Amino acid sequence: MSRLKNERDTIEKMIKIYCHDKHHPEDELCTDCQALLDYASMRLKYCKFGEEKPVCGSCTIHCYKEDMRAKVKEVMRYAGPKMIYKHPLAAISHLIEKHRR
Repeated sequence: MSRLKNERDTIEKMIKIYCHDKHHPEDELCTDCQALLDYASMRLKYCKFGEEKPVCGSCTIHCYKEDMRAKVKEVMRYAGPKMIYKHPLAAISHLIEKHRR
């Protein structure tokens, strides 16, 4: 799987955890969380680093608008610790990438 595809899948899993627990107990995302996922996907698609992209927390360029960056941070702070239980392979892969770059 490509680096960007893996990153997109990881953020999608995190947003789903957050939305399910905080907003929308059904399987689909609420409107705000879907908009956040769409925005994150667009930013990944146009990332200037391409396949050499670092994890967002280690990136030197903050490409998210300030309000969206705040929302993503909130999601990551909430869902990050839950990833090890709900999606252990994605969580471990993310940690390896974070320390690799």
